[in-house]
Amino acid sequence: MVSPQTPRLTLFHRLSLTALSVTALLGTITAPTAQSAAQAQASGNQALTLRSDVQEANSVTGVITARGNVQINYPARQIQATSVQAQYYSRERRIVLRGDVYVLQDGNSLRGETITYLIDEGRFVALPPDGRQVESIYLVQDPNPTNTPGAAATPAASETEAFDPKSEFKTPISPP
Repeated sequence: MVSPQTPRLTLFHRLSLTALSVTALLGTITAPTAQSAAQAQASGNQALTLRSDVQEANSVTGVITARGNVQINYPARQIQATSVQAQYYSRERRIVLRGDVYVLQDGNSLRGETITYLIDEGRFVALPPDGRQVESIYLVQDPNPTNTPGAAATPAASETEAFDPKSEFKTPISPP
């Protein structure tokens, strides 16, 4: 029970405090403002933008959890990702994405049920949904390209447009 002397935090105040905690815990991941991006570049850190319906930060464990329509943009490493949930483990410097995960990096893509990104190693570890496989598509440069009938010489318009995670999820991953 709350005493009359104890101020009650409104939802706005709780969200503000959570946002401050998230920003304080992230270190290399910062709130997407021009000032914070400039500060991150000046200190050698790179900004990573995390958007979701709900975000929680635990200052004891150093874990930040984002749930619902999660979108990640990490321009320094050309990474864009979507998932149902993401957890950033600040002490281990890893991000775990769960639920219909799609990652796009420099034209290469990766789909799975759970994908872990090890920040310091720049490495992804992907696990498939039960009974299925992980799917990845890599752009491979051919040093001696040949004109093959039916092969496109230039990238399709959809490959050169801005990333739209909603369009990527319209086509479900089909079982092998």
